[in-house]
This record gives sequence, C-alpha cells and structure tokens, in this order.
Amino acid sequence: MPKLTKTFVEAITPQPNKNVQSWDAELKGFFVLVLPSSRRVYCLQYRNIYRIRKHLKIGVHGQITTEEARALAKKYLGEIAHGEDPAKKRKENRALPLVKDFAEDYLERHGTRKRARSVVEDKKLLRRIILPALGKEQVRNLQRRKIEDMHAQFRNTPYQANRALGLLSSMLSLAVTWEWRADNPVRGMKRYQEEKRDRWLDKKELNQFWEVLERYPQTSAALALKILLLTGARKGEALSATWDQFDFEKGVWTKPSHLTKQKKREHLPLSHQTLAVLEQLKKTNKKKSTYLFPSPVDNKPLRDVRRFWERAKKEAKIENVRIHDLRHTHASHLVSSGLSLSIIGKLLGHTQPATTQRYAHLADEPLRQAAQFFGDQLGQATAKEGVEDLRR
Repeated sequence: MPKLTKTFVEAITPQPNKNVQSWDAELKGFFVLVLPSSRRVYCLQYRNIYRIRKHLKIGVHGQITTEEARALAKKYLGEIAHGEDPAKKRKENRALPLVKDFAEDYLERHGTRKRARSVVEDKKLLRRIILPALGKEQVRNLQRRKIEDMHAQFRNTPYQANRALGLLSSMLSLAVTWEWRADNPVRGMKRYQEEKRDRWLDKKELNQFWEVLERYPQTSAALALKILLLTGARKGEALSATWDQFDFEKGVWTKPSHLTKQKKREHLPLSHQTLAVLEQLKKTNKKKSTYLFPSPVDNKPLRDVRRFWERAKKEAKIENVRIHDLRHTHASHLVSSGLSLSIIGKLLGHTQPATTQRYAHLADEPLRQAAQFFGDQLGQATAKEGVEDLRR
C-alpha cells in the first residue's frame, strides 16, 4: 500500500460497476474510494468506543486536496482517541434545526403571548430580513459574523435593522434556554443610531384636521381618529377596545393588560369631549357590537383606518405625518400647556420616565412665556419713567 498522493489518486483506474478502495500506507484507516463514475472520495475507517466499525466521508478529490484530506483524517483520529464519534456527530449536526424552522417554532410557542400587532411585525421582520439572510443556517452553528452581515445589509433603514436584531436576540436567548446553543451571539452587538421622529400637528394643522373629522360624524374611522387625538391612545388599543372597558359615570377607560404595550392594566380619565365622541359612536353601532369600532365584514374589530386617514390628511392639507403622530400631538400640546412630564407619562401609559423625556424641550415654552411676561412688565415700567422724565 503506497502513501496516497495527488498523482497516485488520479492514476487509479475506475472499474465498471465496482468501487475501488486504495488505503494509505502511513495513516491507519485513511483511504480513497474511486467510484465507477471516476469520482474520487477521501474517507476514514475507524472504530468508536463501542468497537463498532464506522466510515466517515472526508471530502471529494478536486474539492479538497490529498494533503488537506490527510490533515482532516488526523484531526478526526485525534477526536476518536478522546472518545468522540465524528460520524455520529455529523449525523446529529444534520438533524439540528435551521433558523427557518426555529422561527416557526418561536412564533407558534410565543406568538400567543404577544399582542397581535407585535406578531405581525415579527413575521414581517422574519420574512424580509432574517430568513433571507439566515434561514438556512443551523441555530447551533449560527455565527456572529453572519448576523453582522445581515445587520449591515439594512444600514440604510436603521430602525428596521435594529428591530430585526432585537427579535433575533430574543429568539437566540430562547435557543440558549432550550440548550440548542451555548450562547447568544447577538448580545453586545452595537445598534445603529436611530433618529426619533419629532412630528406632530401644530395648532393650525390640528384645527384643520379636526374640521375635516367634523365633516364625517357618522364615519367610524373619523371617530376613531378623534379618540386617538383626544386620548393619546395607541391605534391598536383604540381599534380593539370594547364597550365594557368604559365607565361613563366615572369617565374612565380601563385598558386591559393584553391590549397595552407594557402588559399592564391602565386607567385613563376621559374628557367631556371624548365622552361626547363615544356617545356618537353608540349611535353608529347599529349591530350592537361589543367593539367600539366593529368591522363591517365580520364580528371582529376594525383592522385599520388607513384609507380614511389618507383622505383626511389630503383634505386637511397636512403632510409627512403618521397615525401614531396623533399620539405625539396629544402629548406635545399637553406639555406646551404647562403640564408636568410625570403626569403626561401616566396619561400615555409610560412606565419609564425616559420615554416621556423626548417632550422635555416643549416644557420650556411656559417658562419662556413667564420670563417674557416679566420682561414686558419691566419694559413698561422703564417706558413710564422715561415719559415722566420728559414731562419734568
């Protein structure tokens, strides 16, 4: 038996209907298998700790060199000497779940614990960002470099890139809990800088928009937008609200925990204007639905008001504004009126003061007005003294 070399391996003549084995003279168990098709495969024969004979494919000649195959054979023999079984390990690795399978499992097991809107967003991130880049990767062998490449690919949409990274981190933390892998490679990865939107309706835009809504007193979408403006509620909270959440006598909306972002029950005091809109809604509820905004096609809540929203924006002649900016509008006008950030945070259901802090700069306006008031008083007094001096 000669030592296997490139020249020797390529000189072996294939046999019709028969595999030809040539063993290496130096490395025990290392051989090349020549198929009738002329394909040459490097292999390793060994016995595991139970003395069971195993064969392990190392690589195909042409895709791997003879010396590379020899080096891998030595590596595998070293593992075998330490009690490992490389053939069994490879088989187990093939059976490891892929990221695309893991994603389905994650949604099935944890989708019921999230808000419906969050599940929709998760599916969108998986479909558009995570699965195209990582779907065919094994969960256990997913490397940080691959994740960084995925993140970098969406650097021009930093918000989406960061949300995808956050979702993947949650999934891999679960994989660690399930012992599918030893660590979470997303942990510690730097996110892209996100510019928070500072868009809300000023007084003129707000009046124009409200005038448009007043033209549609029987349109549930218009009434929904009024509720969003008057309460600062999130769209999902309002559209999914049911009549039993409202106490008209006390003027309170009790939001159940499964509807709020913080997963906590919230009690929101309602203004007289909000109660008036709710009374209008009662008149439009012909089907006596349990929902404030029932869908016209089934016994479920209205899913969206985007079509009417676009029409209302056009009629009000306002641009570059989202439905969620109505919440910002509600908060910004309260802050500008002099209310404290802590009170506004409670009205909006913020659990962290830092969330409300984004409106802090608007709180300067009442202070500026007070300072201007003093300046005006001082200016008037100075002017009065000047007039008296002239009279003398």
